[in-house]
Amino acid sequence: MARIKRRKNNKFFFSSKSSRPAKRRDIKGSLINSAIVILSLLLVAFIFSFSNRQIQTGIPIEITFPSLPETPKLAVAIYEQKPILDIEVEILNGCGVPGLAGKISDYLRSQQMDVVRSENADHYNYDQTILILRNENSDGLKIIAKSFGIDIKDENRIKHIPDDQLNVDITVIIGSDFATIKPLVDYLKYR
Repeated sequence: MARIKRRKNNKFFFSSKSSRPAKRRDIKGSLINSAIVILSLLLVAFIFSFSNRQIQTGIPIEITFPSLPETPKLAVAIYEQKPILDIEVEILNGCGVPGLAGKISDYLRSQQMDVVRSENADHYNYDQTILILRNENSDGLKIIAKSFGIDIKDENRIKHIPDDQLNVDITVIIGSDFATIKPLVDYLKYR
């Protein structure tokens, strides 16, 4: 029996330190559980506070949407009302005023003409606005000349220079006299 007592008193077999880590684990677990409970309470309080702010009290608001008078028109119906003329036009800025070719393009498009290109001319020294017929579409030339207020018989402004490679009916070169063309002036003063 003497041997058994020695083993119990020996530090390696029976130690009083083994109970301390268990107490530490219990304290750590309690602290973590307490923190989870406190954070849960804070989360519930936040949700409750947020939901109270979102609920409106007072006069209810009524929203009414306007009704459409009729169903929207299809593109075909719009085209049938104002068809685009079968005139392909290119606009060249021959006077150097920035953005003028784009504005003249908008003007011709408002007249239902198909402007396929607008850019600068080969130089900016054109004194007169010139209309050049590139194929046999003389009816298109008459319509464009009328929209600019140019006489179709004016040989200085109306030219017939065929060019199949351009793929346009008419070339319009805007000269420095554009400010004297009344339909253009009337259109440009609002742009």
